[in-house]
Amino acid sequence: MINETDLKHLQRCIDLARTALKKGDEPFGSILVSANGEVLVEDHNHVAGGDHTQHPEFALARWAAQNMTPEERSKATVYTSGEHCPMCAAAHGWVRLGRIVYASSSKQLGQWLNELGVTATSRVRSLPIKEVIRDTEVDGPVPELAEQVRQLHHQYYKSKH
Repeated sequence: MINETDLKHLQRCIDLARTALKKGDEPFGSILVSANGEVLVEDHNHVAGGDHTQHPEFALARWAAQNMTPEERSKATVYTSGEHCPMCAAAHGWVRLGRIVYASSSKQLGQWLNELGVTATSRVRSLPIKEVIRDTEVDGPVPELAEQVRQLHHQYYKSKH
């Protein structure tokens, strides 16, 4: 169930995605929030340099593994502009982070790219988070925010063609 706090954090993720876009990167942004509501770390995509493992969700999982106890991780929430890819979902599961909340789904992204005539360039299949990890509370997409994310992806791919 998405609440006002979730919406506020998701909007910050979209702002981070916008920052990534301004830097010439794919528009994804994420934040890690502790059980008491403190934003611990935030990041955006850094794949433009050629390392396609530089997703914000992966960076947050690594940060959590290095800086949080297992109990703290299990009670934390990862907010993100777009649903975790399989790599990021696995990293989330391996470090046993808690809830995931996303603004737009991988399925929506696929539909948007199809609308733009962008063919899949990744060798990695798009899978819903729950097909990669289990025992994790997952909420999303959020229709009132997904449109903002769609617009960022349209801007990114139109600038590439």
